[in-house]
Order: sequence, then structure tokens, then C-alpha cells
Amino acid sequence: MRALYNLLVRIVAPLAFISLLWRGFWDRGYWMGLRERFGRGAGARPRDAGLDRAPAPPCIWLHAVSLGEVSAAATLIRALRARCPNNPLVLTTATPTGRARAQSLFGEAVTVRYLPYDTPGAVRRFLGNINPLIAIVMETEIWPNLFHECGRRGVPLILASARISEKSVGRYRRFGGFFPDIFANIAVIAVQTPEDAQRFEALGAPTERIHLVGNVKFDIRVDDAVVTRGLVIRERMLVNRPTWVAGSTHAGEEKKVLTAHALLRTEVPDALLLLAPRHPNRFDAIAQLLGRSGVEFVRRSADIAVTSDTKVMLVDSVGELLALYAAADVAFVGGSLVPVGGHNLLEPAALGLPVLTGPSSFNGQQMAQTLLHQGAALQVGSAEELGKTLQQLFADPDRRRRIGALGRRTVEFNRGSVSRLIELIGPMLKAGPMREDSPPARS
Repeated sequence: MRALYNLLVRIVAPLAFISLLWRGFWDRGYWMGLRERFGRGAGARPRDAGLDRAPAPPCIWLHAVSLGEVSAAATLIRALRARCPNNPLVLTTATPTGRARAQSLFGEAVTVRYLPYDTPGAVRRFLGNINPLIAIVMETEIWPNLFHECGRRGVPLILASARISEKSVGRYRRFGGFFPDIFANIAVIAVQTPEDAQRFEALGAPTERIHLVGNVKFDIRVDDAVVTRGLVIRERMLVNRPTWVAGSTHAGEEKKVLTAHALLRTEVPDALLLLAPRHPNRFDAIAQLLGRSGVEFVRRSADIAVTSDTKVMLVDSVGELLALYAAADVAFVGGSLVPVGGHNLLEPAALGLPVLTGPSSFNGQQMAQTLLHQGAALQVGSAEELGKTLQQLFADPDRRRRIGALGRRTVEFNRGSVSRLIELIGPMLKAGPMREDSPPARS
């Protein structure tokens, strides 16, 4: 099975690279760090990079596939840096938006690079370059060669805030020949829910390595500077208009959001929509959609204030969504009115905003269910229902405040996942990995 997998991945990797080059014509971020896709490039940046001293100690390596996972990992990364101040930290991601978000969050303090393709040679070069003390993979990213090589080198591998859907269990079972070896190389599976624990057990993961830790996204901490920036944007750019955000929207969703906004404006004529598509390569397409629809809009990148005629601000910037949530009165989180699975509801909830979501939430089902059960979020099933719910919320400021307060308390009550995870993996942070010729770790 491994030989067959390696044959397939060697065929697929060049095709994936060609696709990446093609996508770069629309988003130049795909052309950054091309060598990193094959495991090449510089290693971890020492914490005291300018000093003439002994080689840097092994790094702590964390992988977060895209923008949402990078944002969720921010609190964990800060905790790791505080726990291991002398170890460099490497953060890998798979997308330009994830890379941009990581660089905006951590600057030069963290080495940010792309995860390599899962070919044996790329994986060996990557691990040889960064020299990890420990490997932490956020949520559910399973790469057979990468995991095998971590085991061969004795690098403890942790799945953090791990989750797996029932549908994914069936899909993974079709490739069951890979899983005994994969789970043998994972030291800790820190799951979000008891259901996730049961599903990993069903795939053959050793029970003693599965630990219920919770969802690290609940450990979100919103800096005061973000709130201040949001208030400044509201006053200077949005001129204190009644404002709602549609964040992380996907193809097919923007039309529904615009329909809802038109309904809202029949009751609140000066209502303003901040429309933030999930992927930067769609910014121009959404601008064209707004133009064809006859909607007066400004682009956030123009850095100009809205006028009385402006109905929509198109958020064609990256890494600014949290501040824009802080500038708004209500938040709708996208990927939920289309079958994408939803995105992070906790960011606007932590800011005390009423949160609206569609019915598609399989990417964060526990998170959505928790907020909905507490009355801290409202679910809508269509553009019309979204519009009517917005009308009700803008007509009732007290209700907005009550729902927002419930959201903030719910996030606060469910915090603690990061501290539980750090306590669990603490012993592994004290010992370096075994030599490359040592037998693989199995505990």
C-alpha cells in the first residue's frame, strides 16, 4: 500500500504544482515559496537571529492548513513560545491566505513557510531543514509519508484540536491499509469532542493516545488594539452607519447576502454591508457582481470613507476581518448558506456581536451547536430569512446586546483547551527527538 501511495503521490505532485502555477496568475501569493513545496528552503529562524552563537536548538513545528486554522492556532503558538522561549518556532500552512495571516500575526518572531508535498524526498528535506523537537498538526491533516518520517526520526507527533466527521470515517476506511502505520506514528490525538474520540478509535487509533482536550478556537483572545482599530474604522470609514458583516463568504453565497441586504434596507435605509469574500482571488469577481447588480460600493483597499449612497463596502483585504467585526453591529459567518461547512463563529461571538449562520456547519459542528444551544447565535436557512432576521435585530438593540453578551460568556466558559494541551504535551517539549538512525517512537 505504501509503494502504491508513493507512486500516486509522485504522479499527483507535479500536477498539483502546475495547478499552483496556474492559480498564481490570479493570486500571486501562490508563486511565493515555490521551493518550499518540495521541502527546500531555509530552516527555522533562531530566536536570537543576529548573534554569533551555537546552532539553534530544535524547533517547535506547528502546521495549520489555512487562514482559519492559523487564526485558531494563535493562542497555542503564544503559549508554546512562552513555554519554550529558546526554541525557534516554525509554522507551516498550505494557502497564501494562511501564510499572509501568519506573517501578519507573528512577523519575524515565527518562521512561516509552506508544507511540502507528501513525497518521500520532499518530506525528508523539509524535516532535515527545520530539525523539529515536536510536530503539532492542527485539526485533521493526515499525510502518510510525513507521519511515517516523523516516526522514523523519533519526532513526537500531535494532532491538536483534532476532529473527524462520520462521513470522513467512511472515506478513510476505504484506505485502511495506511492507517495502522499512521496511528503508530502519532503520539497524542487531542480531540475536540467525545464523538471525535469514538471515530478515531473506530479507525484503529490506540485508545490510550486519544485525549479529550476541546476546541482551541474557544481560547481566542481579542487584543484591545483590534477593538480600538475597529472603533476607529467605524467612526472614520463607516461614519457610524448601522453595519453588518458577511464574513468569509463563498461562491453562490454573495448573491444571497445581497438579497438579504436589500431586504434589510427596506426597513433600515442607511444600513451598510461589509462583504468579505473568503478567497482573495474572488475579489475582482465580486466587484463585477456588485457592478452588474447596480449596487453602489467602495473597495476597502481604496481606503476611503463610505458616502450616503454607499450600500456595500467590499473587503478586498486580508487579515482585517476581526477588526471589521469589531466595527459592526451584527455578523453573518459565511460558508454556511452554501454546502461548505461554515467558518469560525467564535471570533464575532468573542467580540459580543450577535452571530448569524446558515445550516451548513460540519466544519465546526460542535462550535455551532454550543452557540446555538446557548442562544448566542441564530441560524437562518435562506436569503429571505437572513434579511428578516437582520431587520429584527436592527429594530431591537437590546436583543442584539443580550445575544452578544451570551456569545462572549459562552466563549469565556469554554476556554482552557490550550492549557490542557500544553499540560498534555509538556514532557515531550523537554526532550529532543531521537537520532535519525534510532528506532521509531511507538508510544
